[in-house]
Amino acid sequence: MSRRLAVATLLAVVWPIAIAPTAPAAAVTTTTTNAVITWDRNAQSAIWDVGQQLPWKQSRSFAMVSGAAYDAVNAILGTPYRPLLAAPPATGQESIEAAVATAYYQVLAAVLPAQADRLRAQYDEALAAVPDGPAERGGIAVGRRAAATMIAARESDGSDAVAQWAIGTEPGQWRPTPPLNTGDGAEVADIKPLLVPSAAMFRTAGPPALTTAAYADDLNEVKAVGKVDSTVRTTDQTEAAIWWHDRNLTEWQIKRQIAETQHLSVLQTARMFAMVDVIALDAQIACFDDKRAWGFWRPITAVRLADTDGNPSTTADPTWTPLLITPPFPDHPSGHACSTAARMATMRTFLGRDHVAFSAYSVASGTTRYFTSFSQAVEELLGARVWGGIHFRTADIQGGKLGEAVSSYVTARYFKRNRR
Repeated sequence: MSRRLAVATLLAVVWPIAIAPTAPAAAVTTTTTNAVITWDRNAQSAIWDVGQQLPWKQSRSFAMVSGAAYDAVNAILGTPYRPLLAAPPATGQESIEAAVATAYYQVLAAVLPAQADRLRAQYDEALAAVPDGPAERGGIAVGRRAAATMIAARESDGSDAVAQWAIGTEPGQWRPTPPLNTGDGAEVADIKPLLVPSAAMFRTAGPPALTTAAYADDLNEVKAVGKVDSTVRTTDQTEAAIWWHDRNLTEWQIKRQIAETQHLSVLQTARMFAMVDVIALDAQIACFDDKRAWGFWRPITAVRLADTDGNPSTTADPTWTPLLITPPFPDHPSGHACSTAARMATMRTFLGRDHVAFSAYSVASGTTRYFTSFSQAVEELLGARVWGGIHFRTADIQGGKLGEAVSSYVTARYFKRNRR
């Protein structure tokens, strides 16, 4: 087993119970007539079920496929909205189904070359359902151009760089945590954002000083409620912690469910998916840039070494263990809070309202959770990372603010209607 697959497997479990990832699927079948929804499912299968990309890698892949598909569909329908990168030449007579399939296939094959044969078979099957002729050929051409533009734009974006987190020895400084005892994802901080000018422009206020009451409150909360055998964490909080930690991200289900329940057209779906996925990528990059700036220790380290933090309101517990496996990078800010807040804020902006009902099923928890608004989901996520014992509340709150800020910046400037 490779180190990355081992990390993915460990991160998908609750201590000490192992939960296997979703079984690989050769092809995803669906009854929807919306090609973007169908291919988003196919992308999930390729990126996660088969590809096993880690969460901090997945955002780039989804942003690329969704962005290319949006530019293709938008071009065929006359470019009513500003393209993400560029609008391929189109007459409006091209097959949208062929264009979407081609855009997704070409990008996925470039990002996941080991799956070339499986993806090709899936792509051929999709094209077999499109009538032969000029519309199909035209759609293929548009999809190829959109994919090629995206692939070229991200070819030297820094995603293949090698980087390491700074490992500290002083109180408050991050160091690898058990059971992984390694670091990963440091290169995310150096990936070039798709739309925001600089990841550093979203710098958070940072964690509270170790000697403050605010820090003691953070530590004592996670120490009590985030412990593996906590007696104060409720059954619902335990379920929520596991549900939100599922690496087969429930947020992918939510994105597709919103498109279906809100009866979005193919163009509306492509635009919303591109907005959500591109903004999630830029928020993730900004978040990891912020993690590198602060380099703050995780709760498992802080609780076990609380006798070194200089705060009289904290006490050490050398054997303290969290409910969830701690991810292999610094605490502040929470990456899940950054990306979830960015996604939820973007869907809220896209639909023009917060109160939209949705739900999703988690393989890890074996349960479905229901929400009545985007803000409710974010609020639960902020608590869930504490209940799981892997983040301080300040890291969650500031991560949520960072994600909101990235979403606000991008939605105010991009994906707008074209002025005629």
